[in-house]
Amino acid sequence: MRKLSLTLTFTLLMMLGAVAQRYAYVDTEYILSNIPEYSDAQDYLDELSVTWQQEIEMKFAEIARLYEKYQNEAVLLPQELKNKREDEIVMNEREVQDLQRAKFGQDGELNKRRQELVQPIQEKIYNVIEQIAITKNYSFVFDKAGGLSILYSDPNLDISDDILDQVGTIIQTVRKEDRIR
Repeated sequence: MRKLSLTLTFTLLMMLGAVAQRYAYVDTEYILSNIPEYSDAQDYLDELSVTWQQEIEMKFAEIARLYEKYQNEAVLLPQELKNKREDEIVMNEREVQDLQRAKFGQDGELNKRRQELVQPIQEKIYNVIEQIAITKNYSFVFDKAGGLSILYSDPNLDISDDILDQVGTIIQTVRKEDRIR
Protein backbone atom coordinates (compact mmCIF):
# COMPACT_ATOMS: atom_id res chain seq x y z
CA MET A 1 0.00 0.00 0.00
CA ARG A 2 2.82 2.33 0.89
CA LYS A 3 4.56 1.62 -2.46
CA LEU A 4 1.35 2.43 -4.29
CA SER A 5 0.91 5.77 -2.52
CA LEU A 6 4.58 6.67 -3.13
CA THR A 7 4.22 5.78 -6.80
CA LEU A 8 1.04 7.86 -7.11
CA THR A 9 2.66 10.82 -5.32
CA PHE A 10 5.75 10.61 -7.51
CA THR A 11 3.62 10.38 -10.66
CA LEU A 12 1.55 13.41 -9.63
CA LEU A 13 4.67 15.44 -8.93
CA MET A 14 6.12 14.54 -12.33
CA MET A 15 2.87 15.51 -14.05
CA LEU A 16 2.83 18.86 -12.27
CA GLY A 17 6.43 19.44 -13.26
CA ALA A 18 5.64 18.66 -16.89
CA VAL A 19 2.73 21.09 -16.88
CA ALA A 20 4.95 23.83 -15.46
CA GLN A 21 7.34 23.67 -18.41
CA ARG A 22 7.26 26.67 -20.74
CA TYR A 23 7.77 26.49 -24.47
CA ALA A 24 8.58 29.02 -27.16
CA TYR A 25 9.54 28.94 -30.79
CA VAL A 26 11.59 31.03 -33.17
CA ASP A 27 11.71 31.30 -36.94
CA THR A 28 15.41 31.37 -37.80
CA GLU A 29 14.68 32.01 -41.49
CA TYR A 30 12.81 35.17 -40.47
CA ILE A 31 15.57 36.19 -38.08
CA LEU A 32 18.35 35.63 -40.61
CA SER A 33 16.44 37.40 -43.39
CA ASN A 34 16.30 40.50 -41.18
CA ILE A 35 20.06 40.65 -40.58
CA PRO A 36 21.74 42.56 -43.43
CA GLU A 37 25.14 41.05 -42.63
CA TYR A 38 23.69 37.58 -43.26
CA SER A 39 22.02 38.67 -46.51
CA ASP A 40 25.30 40.20 -47.68
CA ALA A 41 27.16 36.99 -46.83
CA GLN A 42 24.59 34.89 -48.71
CA ASP A 43 24.79 37.19 -51.75
CA TYR A 44 28.59 36.96 -51.73
CA LEU A 45 28.50 33.15 -51.44
CA ASP A 46 25.95 32.93 -54.26
CA GLU A 47 28.11 35.09 -56.53
CA LEU A 48 31.18 33.05 -55.68
CA SER A 49 29.32 29.84 -56.39
CA VAL A 50 28.07 31.08 -59.77
CA THR A 51 31.57 32.25 -60.75
CA TRP A 52 33.16 28.93 -59.84
CA GLN A 53 30.37 26.95 -61.52
CA GLN A 54 30.84 28.92 -64.75
CA GLU A 55 34.59 28.31 -64.62
CA ILE A 56 34.03 24.57 -64.19
CA GLU A 57 31.43 24.43 -66.96
CA MET A 58 33.85 26.20 -69.33
CA LYS A 59 36.54 23.63 -68.55
CA PHE A 60 34.10 20.74 -69.13
CA ALA A 61 33.08 22.35 -72.44
CA GLU A 62 36.75 22.52 -73.45
CA ILE A 63 37.14 18.83 -72.58
CA ALA A 64 34.07 18.05 -74.71
CA ARG A 65 35.64 19.94 -77.63
CA LEU A 66 38.90 18.02 -77.19
CA TYR A 67 37.00 14.73 -77.14
CA GLU A 68 34.97 15.65 -80.23
CA LYS A 69 38.16 16.65 -82.06
CA TYR A 70 39.76 13.37 -80.98
CA GLN A 71 36.81 11.35 -82.29
CA ASN A 72 36.92 13.14 -85.64
CA GLU A 73 40.65 12.50 -86.05
CA ALA A 74 40.89 9.08 -84.36
CA VAL A 75 40.59 7.15 -87.62
CA LEU A 76 43.64 8.89 -89.06
CA LEU A 77 45.84 8.84 -85.94
CA PRO A 78 48.41 6.18 -85.12
CA GLN A 79 47.74 4.20 -81.92
CA GLU A 80 50.51 5.96 -80.01
CA LEU A 81 49.00 9.41 -80.69
CA LYS A 82 45.51 8.10 -79.90
CA ASN A 83 46.70 6.91 -76.49
CA LYS A 84 48.41 10.24 -75.84
CA ARG A 85 45.24 12.22 -76.63
CA GLU A 86 43.04 9.87 -74.59
CA ASP A 87 45.37 10.28 -71.62
CA GLU A 88 45.29 14.06 -72.07
CA ILE A 89 41.47 14.08 -72.09
CA VAL A 90 41.26 11.83 -69.02
CA MET A 91 43.85 13.94 -67.18
CA ASN A 92 41.94 17.15 -67.97
CA GLU A 93 38.70 15.55 -66.78
CA ARG A 94 40.30 14.53 -63.49
CA GLU A 95 41.72 18.02 -62.99
CA VAL A 96 38.29 19.60 -63.47
CA GLN A 97 36.67 17.07 -61.14
CA ASP A 98 39.35 17.81 -58.54
CA LEU A 99 38.68 21.53 -58.96
CA GLN A 100 34.96 20.89 -58.55
CA ARG A 101 35.57 18.98 -55.32
CA ALA A 102 37.98 21.67 -54.09
CA LYS A 103 35.37 24.37 -54.61
CA PHE A 104 32.08 22.61 -53.85
CA GLY A 105 32.98 19.44 -51.93
CA GLN A 106 32.27 18.79 -48.27
CA ASP A 107 35.63 20.28 -47.28
CA GLY A 108 35.59 22.66 -50.25
CA GLU A 109 36.28 26.35 -50.36
CA LEU A 110 32.59 27.29 -50.54
CA ASN A 111 31.85 25.49 -47.25
CA LYS A 112 34.90 27.06 -45.63
CA ARG A 113 33.82 30.53 -46.71
CA ARG A 114 30.26 29.81 -45.50
CA GLN A 115 31.65 28.84 -42.09
CA GLU A 116 33.78 31.99 -41.95
CA LEU A 117 30.92 34.31 -42.86
CA VAL A 118 27.70 32.68 -41.62
CA GLN A 119 28.70 30.64 -38.58
CA PRO A 120 29.65 33.65 -36.40
CA ILE A 121 26.23 35.21 -37.10
CA GLN A 122 24.46 31.95 -36.24
CA GLU A 123 26.48 31.57 -33.03
CA LYS A 124 25.47 35.08 -31.93
CA ILE A 125 21.82 34.28 -32.60
CA TYR A 126 21.94 30.98 -30.73
CA ASN A 127 23.66 32.63 -27.77
CA VAL A 128 20.88 35.22 -27.63
CA ILE A 129 18.24 32.48 -27.90
CA GLU A 130 19.85 30.72 -24.96
CA GLN A 131 19.98 33.94 -22.90
CA ILE A 132 16.32 34.74 -23.56
CA ALA A 133 15.27 31.16 -22.84
CA ILE A 134 17.06 31.26 -19.49
CA THR A 135 15.79 34.75 -18.63
CA LYS A 136 12.17 33.96 -19.53
CA ASN A 137 12.37 30.47 -18.04
CA TYR A 138 11.55 28.51 -21.21
CA SER A 139 12.11 24.79 -20.99
CA PHE A 140 12.24 24.39 -24.76
CA VAL A 141 12.65 26.72 -27.72
CA PHE A 142 11.76 25.18 -31.06
CA ASP A 143 12.90 26.36 -34.48
CA LYS A 144 9.88 26.66 -36.71
CA ALA A 145 12.09 26.90 -39.82
CA GLY A 146 14.16 23.82 -39.01
CA GLY A 147 11.72 21.28 -40.39
CA LEU A 148 9.77 21.00 -37.17
CA SER A 149 6.11 20.46 -37.88
CA ILE A 150 3.91 22.70 -35.84
CA LEU A 151 0.20 22.22 -36.28
CA TYR A 152 -0.68 25.17 -34.09
CA SER A 153 1.44 27.87 -32.60
CA ASP A 154 0.38 30.73 -30.40
CA PRO A 155 1.83 33.93 -31.90
CA ASN A 156 2.45 35.16 -28.36
CA LEU A 157 5.08 32.43 -27.97
CA ASP A 158 7.07 33.52 -31.05
CA ILE A 159 10.20 35.16 -29.64
CA SER A 160 11.82 35.82 -33.04
CA ASP A 161 11.45 39.62 -32.67
CA ASP A 162 12.95 39.43 -29.16
CA ILE A 163 15.93 37.58 -30.65
CA LEU A 164 16.31 40.18 -33.43
CA ASP A 165 16.06 43.05 -30.92
CA GLN A 166 18.72 41.60 -28.67
CA VAL A 167 20.98 40.47 -31.53
CA GLY A 168 20.68 44.06 -32.76
CA THR A 169 22.80 45.14 -29.82
CA ILE A 170 25.61 42.90 -31.15
CA ILE A 171 25.22 43.08 -34.94
CA GLN A 172 23.03 45.18 -37.20
CA THR A 173 19.46 43.97 -37.78
CA VAL A 174 16.54 45.41 -39.71
CA ARG A 175 14.50 47.94 -37.70
CA LYS A 176 11.41 46.42 -36.13
CA GLU A 177 8.97 48.45 -38.26
CA ASP A 178 10.80 47.45 -41.48
CA ARG A 179 10.94 43.70 -40.84
CA ILE A 180 9.33 41.47 -43.41
CA ARG A 181 7.24 38.46 -42.39
